[in-house]
Amino acid sequence: MGKLALEDFTKYKFLSGTKFSPNGKNLAYVVHEMDVDENKYLSNIWLYDVDNKKSRKLTTFNKESSFVWMDDENILFSAIRDEKDKKRKEKGEPFTVYYKINIYGGEAEKFFEIPLFVSDIEPISENKFVLTASYDEKYKDFEKLSSEEKEKKLEDFKEERDYEVLDEIPYWSNGQGFTNKKRNRLYLFSLDDNQMKPITDELTNVEGFKLNKEKSKILFISNTFKDKMEIRSDLFLYDLNNNNLEKLTHEDPFNYFYADFFNGNIIFLGSDMKSYGINENPKFYLMNMQTKEVKNIETDFDYSTWSSVGSDCRYGSNNAFKVEGSYFYFETTEWGNSYINRIDESGKREKLTTKNGSVDGFDVFNGKVIFVGMRDVKLQELYLLDENKEEQLTELNEWVIKEKKMSKPERITFLGEGDVEIEGWIMKPTDFEENKKYPAILDIHGGPKTVYSGEVFFHEMQYWANEGYTVLFCNPRGSDGRGNEFADIRGKYGTIDYEDIMHFVDRVLEKYPFIDKNRIGVTGGSYGGYMTNWIIGHTDRFKAAASQRSIANWISKFGTTDIGYYFVEDQQASTPWNDYEKLWFHSPMKYADKVKTPTLFIHSEEDYRCWLAEGLQMFTSLKYNGVESKLVLFRGENHELSRSGKPKHRIRRLKEITQWFDKYLK
Repeated sequence: MGKLALEDFTKYKFLSGTKFSPNGKNLAYVVHEMDVDENKYLSNIWLYDVDNKKSRKLTTFNKESSFVWMDDENILFSAIRDEKDKKRKEKGEPFTVYYKINIYGGEAEKFFEIPLFVSDIEPISENKFVLTASYDEKYKDFEKLSSEEKEKKLEDFKEERDYEVLDEIPYWSNGQGFTNKKRNRLYLFSLDDNQMKPITDELTNVEGFKLNKEKSKILFISNTFKDKMEIRSDLFLYDLNNNNLEKLTHEDPFNYFYADFFNGNIIFLGSDMKSYGINENPKFYLMNMQTKEVKNIETDFDYSTWSSVGSDCRYGSNNAFKVEGSYFYFETTEWGNSYINRIDESGKREKLTTKNGSVDGFDVFNGKVIFVGMRDVKLQELYLLDENKEEQLTELNEWVIKEKKMSKPERITFLGEGDVEIEGWIMKPTDFEENKKYPAILDIHGGPKTVYSGEVFFHEMQYWANEGYTVLFCNPRGSDGRGNEFADIRGKYGTIDYEDIMHFVDRVLEKYPFIDKNRIGVTGGSYGGYMTNWIIGHTDRFKAAASQRSIANWISKFGTTDIGYYFVEDQQASTPWNDYEKLWFHSPMKYADKVKTPTLFIHSEEDYRCWLAEGLQMFTSLKYNGVESKLVLFRGENHELSRSGKPKHRIRRLKEITQWFDKYLK
């Protein structure tokens, strides 16, 4: 068995987008991998033959990451392959080109083009489609211009690149850049006349849509706003036969999380946010299509309906919901693991997967489930779930577990304040020797409403274990998987969660004497970065820290980040005007003059979730107070640097953190 190297993650394969063909004979999915030399990701569509249990690569152009089945044999996907199209894209022209490929052979053929940046598309018929696409007012009627007029317009836009005019909040979004007056609109597109018909207006942002089986109705969730986006949404039904748009919103404010047609009615997930704020776990509701009567069909449910299990080994998006037959399939996060569940109209819920680990997306056909999963501290693979039995279908990443040394996390639990059970894990160094002292790294997850799992592969943790570190991680109060009350730390950031983390470290040191208590480091990103900043201002027990994409000051976060104005108000139960002292109390920057721990700051220039100002403020505060510190800034990256940043940037990030800990802990 060889030692896991820092750059081994550049050889991993990441799976996404599982979709059964209409007849269920094939499952298409996307495999992503890294090209370090070109500093980018390569994506291709693969096929899994269900009857013959074989996988094969369908496309080879390395740019196919989004697709939809047209019928049992043909797949539609978006791509830029033509040199002329590449040049048009470089100039900033808005369009999406779709290709069609037959799964039984032949080259992909250009099928049609849409004069917008499409985010999602579904066929209504061979010549008609429903889609969502980005609408920007400055491109209004752009498709009606002649080639010369388009060239002139694009040149005019170049002149405007030095300016941004903002008149609403949020005005930017992490990973998307400036979003002022940009909306994800719902359209109908006809190939017969090549015409686009908008269903929603210029101020409405569509969050998701579904077609009924007859393809005569469209159900969608949207949010309309001017000046300030509120955390609320509406539910709409559009009738394709008579072009009628009907508002179904049953309560306001209400946050609709997901909606679909279900046995002649509508099933939806959502929350009124009255008890636990914007992070409140959703409930299941059933709406009668005729009477519009709404009822809650699972009153005792108290889990999130997604997988919030953390890992740095994913790429691409996955399906997490499916109506199939008499059931609605969905994911839950429970303690440190995620599972596939289903529920019927009466509200009876069944947990279909029971193995620990992570379910990263799935699809269902005739009760047979194929999902992307992480099992037994392994990387992503496809798994079949049939009659509650799991079978691994692919071995795309099996070489890692066969060729590289792994550290199996050991679970540890303890009672926190109020006798609340807290779970965590310890990973021993891979070449562990008895009677030898080892340094340790405490890794804190983001969110805070996410979880760590002892069954999920985490590259940076495994790499540190291979480098002779003990790795510690836990799920303190504020984490997901334990219900609303456990996750609710509104107005308590840095208090009960800090106590849980410190008690976890105390318990680990008591139980594992081989850890050198004088050589422990702490790191984390996002909320984990916040906690790292908080910890170094409240204790000197850690000999080094690496704070990533962090929060330093809740007041500045309120006014500068994409979610700040509503997230801070909700999570801190205050604004800069009604209780700035509370925001300052919970800000790590307030305690920066107490810090003695050498600290590395990692931040991305385009991180609009925890903006660069947060890292700069904390770094400046430590330097001002004479604390050894360093800030490494990544240009062209956002909040997702550690998970989907450019390959070379991800390598540099992990090198910087590891070298920092090596300097102070070894």
